[in-house]
Amino acid sequence: MTVWFEDLQLGDFSEFSKTITEADVLMFAAVSGDNNPVHINQEYAEQTPFETRIAHGMLTASLISTVVGTQLPGHGTIYLSQSTRFKAPVRIGDTVTARATVIELNPDKHFVKLATQCSVRGKVVLEGESLVKAPSKP
Repeated sequence: MTVWFEDLQLGDFSEFSKTITEADVLMFAAVSGDNNPVHINQEYAEQTPFETRIAHGMLTASLISTVVGTQLPGHGTIYLSQSTRFKAPVRIGDTVTARATVIELNPDKHFVKLATQCSVRGKVVLEGESLVKAPSKP
């Protein structure tokens, strides 16, 4: 799916939801090389303030990329930057909803600024902003 720059309006938004699984966490650890025991070792994680294993913060943040790259603006979008503030942990079994909302449009460069957020059961676990270059109508 692609929303052309010319069709974007302030306030447009899109969401993507995913339940984080054991396999997601293990595969992310393998791909990223981040094998911090808080993610992969239950006994270790039980001794932390989280009291159980948590998903990688960047795994959660990657769901923003899903929204931006496949829905809004979608295919052909070029990521330029992402700011991210982690506000709460995501646990295995949590369903994360990632949301991107258009907050600024730069018609000269086809840049789009998006407010980004991830939530679990209505609680914000991540917030930030993305800057992307949206595709233009052919």
